[in-house]
Amino acid sequence: MSDKAQVEKCSKLLQAIAEPNRIRIIECLWDGSKNVTELATLLDVKIVNVSHHLGVLRSAGLVRQEKKGRFVVYSLHPEYFNTTNSAVTNLDLGWCQLVIPRT
Repeated sequence: MSDKAQVEKCSKLLQAIAEPNRIRIIECLWDGSKNVTELATLLDVKIVNVSHHLGVLRSAGLVRQEKKGRFVVYSLHPEYFNTTNSAVTNLDLGWCQLVIPRT
C-alpha cells in the first residue's frame, strides 16, 4: 500500500493543476521564465486572473518566483518538471507521473 503522506501530496498537486488556465500557464513556462504581464498576453487572460492561478501553482510548489528588477518572473520548479526532452515534459508528482506531449 502507498505511503499516505505521499498520496496526499500527489493529490494536492493534482488539484493545483486541475484547472485549464493553470495547465496553459505551465505550457507557457516550458520555454522559460515569464512575468505576469507576459503570461496574461500569451493567454489572453486578465492579469488579476493570471496572478491568482500563479498563486495556486506557487503555493503547491509547482512554480518558483524570482524578483528581477521591478518584475517578478515565474518558472517551473525543476523538482517536479523535467523538460530536457523537447517532445515531452515529465511531471513527477511522487506517487504518480504525467508525461505531457509538447506541441
